[in-house]
Amino acid sequence: MKLALLVENSRIAFGAIRSNPLRTVLTILIIAIGITALIGIMTAVSSIENVINNQFSSMGANSFTIQNRDMNVRMGKNRSKTKNFGFISYHEAMRFKDEFDFPSTVTVSFLATGTATLRFESIKTNPNVPVNGIDENFLEVAGHELDLGRGFSAQEIIDGSHLVILGSDLANKLFTNNIKPIGKIVFIGSGKYEVIGVLKQKGAGFGNQSDNMALLPVSHVRQYFSQPNMSYNIEVKVQDQKLVDGAISETTGLFRLIRSLRISDEDNFVITKSDNLAKMVISNISTVKMVSVFIGIITLLGAVIGLMNIMLVAVVERTREIGIRKAIGANNQAIRNQFLLESIIIGQIGGAIGVLFGILMGNIMSLIMDSPFYIPWGWIFWGLLICFVVGILSGLMPAMKASRLDPINALHTE
Repeated sequence: MKLALLVENSRIAFGAIRSNPLRTVLTILIIAIGITALIGIMTAVSSIENVINNQFSSMGANSFTIQNRDMNVRMGKNRSKTKNFGFISYHEAMRFKDEFDFPSTVTVSFLATGTATLRFESIKTNPNVPVNGIDENFLEVAGHELDLGRGFSAQEIIDGSHLVILGSDLANKLFTNNIKPIGKIVFIGSGKYEVIGVLKQKGAGFGNQSDNMALLPVSHVRQYFSQPNMSYNIEVKVQDQKLVDGAISETTGLFRLIRSLRISDEDNFVITKSDNLAKMVISNISTVKMVSVFIGIITLLGAVIGLMNIMLVAVVERTREIGIRKAIGANNQAIRNQFLLESIIIGQIGGAIGVLFGILMGNIMSLIMDSPFYIPWGWIFWGLLICFVVGILSGLMPAMKASRLDPINALHTE
């Protein structure tokens, strides 16, 4: 009996919705826009989070980086300058690599330039290629894999050989028509380099440029790309994640010794764990989530008001219908449930449309950032639940008003 009544109310509700298409469509669009904003931003942000986690996890939670430290020093009321605690020199970096006696792998690297142009025969790239100086351990520690060729040997790093490893996109730009890049000569500026390897593609998510970079021996970069105050990065990958804290303590002690710091001196370098970088970036992204939730809530608040207004108007327009239904036996509960069901159906239709458009828009943003397709199931559930609540809140007052109408007065309404 209850099921038959629910089916009958649903039939009447859909009929009432179809009878006012313009108002219904406008209300559905208001709800859909709010859910689209919410689901779309959440889809894009969640996809970016996945990319960040994947990129940092490729380096492993058992790695950390040593970099030079800067500090802002206030000068007077409004002026400030940056105090540099000392650049990490090539000799300091290589000494640490040689003397760090811990079950780990150490790599030394340096960004020579971010605006290089590479040329192979008549084909040139745009002047936006990052050139990094690396050692023989860089690929392992940084989580890169080779698609073709090989990496640098320790002797080639010492010799500063004119060799280069290319990112996958960079190799595809330079070598067309199925030309094999290994063994070919490319120009970086005026320098000639033999290609010995091509990296596997990693994607360009979250500003990653590994597919477009060129890797040279760090000793060669030191000689041919020399610049004032060159500061080298040192990255350590510990064999066992449980030993990371111990390795950081050993690193701090050794690097203080290398830099001749006294007991009373503060560290003039910083050590950053790779997973901390991911957490820091993701925590900043959480602000975007909060803003998107706020935008969605404000839009849905407008949808609540709009839907409630439509339902109140519907009660006035259908007063005679309500009187007829009561006269033939419908009780207050049946009338209330009918209008409440109409409001919930409109809310769910708007929510479903908003979810579909939100997933589409969010993944378009993910596609632009080379992130994988992502469906935020959790936020889809919450979005539809919010729309259900919107339907109840919007329809409750009109439904109560309709159910309380006196059937005699309702029948006399023109």
